[in-house]
Amino acid sequence: MTGHEIRELFLSFFEKKGHTRVKSASLLPEKDPTLLFVNAGMVPFKDVFLGVEKRPYTRAVSCQKCLRVSGKHNDLDSVGFTSRHHTFFEMLGNFSFGDYFKKEAVEYAWEFVTQWLKIPQDRLFVSVYREDEEAYRLWREHIGLPEERIWKMGEEDNFWQMGETGPCGPCSEIYVDRGPEHELERYLEIWNLVFMQYNRDEKGNLTPLPKPNIDTGMGLERIASVLQGKKTNFETDLLRPIIAFAEELSGVAYGENYEKDSALRVIADHLRALTFAIGDGVLPSNAGRGYILRRILRRAMRYGYKLGLDKPFLYEGVDVVVDVMKQAYPELLQVQSFVKSVIRGEEERFINTLKRGMPYAEEVLSKADGVLSGDLIFALYDTYGFPIDLLEDMARERGIRLDMDGFSREMENQREKARKHFKIETEETKPIYHHLKELGRTTEFVGYTELSVHTEVVALVKDGELVSELKEGERGELFLRQTPFYAERGGQVGDTGTVQTQGGLFFVEDTRWGVEGLITHIGYVAKGVISVGEKAFAHVEEERRRDIQRNHTATHLLHSALREVLGEHVRQAGSLVADQYLRFDFTHFQPMREEEIRKVEEIVNQQVLKNQLVVVEEMDYQSAIKSGAIAIFEEKYGERVRVLSVGDFSKELCGGTHVSKTGDIGYFKIISETSVGAGLRRIVAKTGRWAVEQSFTERRILTETARLLGVSYEDLPIAVQKLMDDVREKEREIVRLKEKLLVGGGVSLKREDVVDVEFYHGVLQEVEPKEMLTLADNLRNRSHRAVVFLLSKRGDRVSFLLAMSKPLIEMLSAKELASVVSKHLGGGGGGRDDLVQGGVNNLDRLEEALKEIKSVIIDRLTEVKT
Repeated sequence: MTGHEIRELFLSFFEKKGHTRVKSASLLPEKDPTLLFVNAGMVPFKDVFLGVEKRPYTRAVSCQKCLRVSGKHNDLDSVGFTSRHHTFFEMLGNFSFGDYFKKEAVEYAWEFVTQWLKIPQDRLFVSVYREDEEAYRLWREHIGLPEERIWKMGEEDNFWQMGETGPCGPCSEIYVDRGPEHELERYLEIWNLVFMQYNRDEKGNLTPLPKPNIDTGMGLERIASVLQGKKTNFETDLLRPIIAFAEELSGVAYGENYEKDSALRVIADHLRALTFAIGDGVLPSNAGRGYILRRILRRAMRYGYKLGLDKPFLYEGVDVVVDVMKQAYPELLQVQSFVKSVIRGEEERFINTLKRGMPYAEEVLSKADGVLSGDLIFALYDTYGFPIDLLEDMARERGIRLDMDGFSREMENQREKARKHFKIETEETKPIYHHLKELGRTTEFVGYTELSVHTEVVALVKDGELVSELKEGERGELFLRQTPFYAERGGQVGDTGTVQTQGGLFFVEDTRWGVEGLITHIGYVAKGVISVGEKAFAHVEEERRRDIQRNHTATHLLHSALREVLGEHVRQAGSLVADQYLRFDFTHFQPMREEEIRKVEEIVNQQVLKNQLVVVEEMDYQSAIKSGAIAIFEEKYGERVRVLSVGDFSKELCGGTHVSKTGDIGYFKIISETSVGAGLRRIVAKTGRWAVEQSFTERRILTETARLLGVSYEDLPIAVQKLMDDVREKEREIVRLKEKLLVGGGVSLKREDVVDVEFYHGVLQEVEPKEMLTLADNLRNRSHRAVVFLLSKRGDRVSFLLAMSKPLIEMLSAKELASVVSKHLGGGGGGRDDLVQGGVNNLDRLEEALKEIKSVIIDRLTEVKT
């Protein structure tokens, strides 16, 4: 069986057993501050297991994308050196939420493994928790496994828990005997059945859950290796084609050398991780998820380097990953070119970083006294991304030991910072929202077609607590049976408006999702009293909603226009759809030229003028993707999706509100185009009345500027250019006059002959660093043997400059002299061997500093002469 056939067989089998097939969630956990990435099949169902969320089904089956690269489940450093560890993998799982329990879980697993996968029964073994007699009897008496093929194990192996506290329970694992030829991995675990039947409190006490759950996990790559008769996961059809890509590129054959095989496995594994993580919207960076992704990419590059691949190569492998995985994940086709461009850009940056890091590595190793400290190793690793194994080789050649314990401490500090950074980014759901959903106080949204509706107040919340009424002037949250108010999602801001009851008037200032199915209206009582159970008339602020709709449809047109002008690599990477403007982030690796911005604006306005129908359809996710609809990075999609189309020009998945015809947008105007990070650009634009208002404002400013300069509107650019040229000339003249003053004796400097070196030094007043450099250049260029030490007082700050004639750097170093300055005067600086600039804390010990500088000059020149 191929990997794809196994995946589909598993999902189909459990569908036949009454399970709902649930599409894989994104690798980015939703509202979970404890995880950087989804690392197990149960993660998307965590709130269901905890009892704080309910789904419309009690049985589920999924094939979940997983990434294990951080925290407790961190397999990164093992990948490549074992037959089973991966960063990215797929987890097959069936789940019961208070429905069936151990008996059915064991029956289903046995039936699937023996009858559908056709693994011979005499090759199967199971393990159970030593105290779980129920599971033991099920396997022994109900299934009929011989006693010798049921292993009783301890808590470490066969008791599972979500965390230190919370749902937990015994588990039972299924093993396959692969035969004596497989020595170390003869008995391979293929499936883990977790029986979540207890809740563990802070004291470690176990209490039975009112409704126990089932959570199972089977690694797709692992079961594929068994069914395909492969020694490791890497030889399966899910990974072998990627290894073949690396073989062809490097000229290294797989299976002939352990070290080279490990490198090929690293590249294959990491390419999958990179493709899926970037495809889900993670970009390499120096914090949080992006930091982990950058580490994965650079690790793959390092192993490529060991195979002789010293130029960007990973990006080419994306095509192979997509080709292997597109059947199960067709959305990869949409992001293929973008993922390649991100990886290639990151590869090129790392190569340049490595070139910059090598001199620093050489420098710190040359100064190390037998041991290189952990903080310096970390600086090389973190700042330069310098490979530790390469540093180890360099240190070994010099007989230097690396302080890896110190390095590990620095790494742990970095991880802690990353965890804190990540937690700040994560928004947790208020418990009261889950409680309201359990009480059935859910909301039906009717705002796609209605802006006003007669409805009922089903709940009120004040300061996180349920209340029966809100009085005049009190702030709180209001919940309705039906609502026309759109809740903030997908970048579109929430609606505002009013809710009128017989007893009072509530001003809605914002509308948001509490949890799925529950919409909260945030605001205050402007008049009277609002009570639970009252009939209400909810009305959305119409003009504002129309403005928002114009901006939202315009983002779709903008997205398509950008792809047309800049290329298919452009993908939406974030947006804000407000009433007065829209903000659109997209993937592109350089600033847009003026003519490109104009062309995009022109294309969007052409679509506006065409006044095309905006068509909305509902369909299942897979059909929508196959039809060519674009999915957005930041969005989480269910099985059913809304597809918004504008003729043949634009087709995207979208749950927002839109105009019915493009002509309703009126007018589209780009305000700015800027950078928001590596490979990310941002456009701010306006539509409708706000775009017209912007044009009026710009016209008024230009007209007033033309009047002040005494020129016509058309001649304004020429006049401004002339004014700027005049200003630059005046600035140059000021610089020339200052230079004359400095060089021509307007500054009091002392010159001393130290051995045969001219040593200039002095304290200046209110002289800028740039002007100090001009003076120093003049002095050291007069002679081939000059050292210049200048200080400048500017307010309460003192800057310094140390420079020397270049022929002297064979004997002296400005960096060494600067360290003398820092020793006596504090502060510090940076630069080259012939020039260092920086700042000092005070001048109290200036004489001592001058004395030691002269002493160093004498010592170094004497050494050379000797």
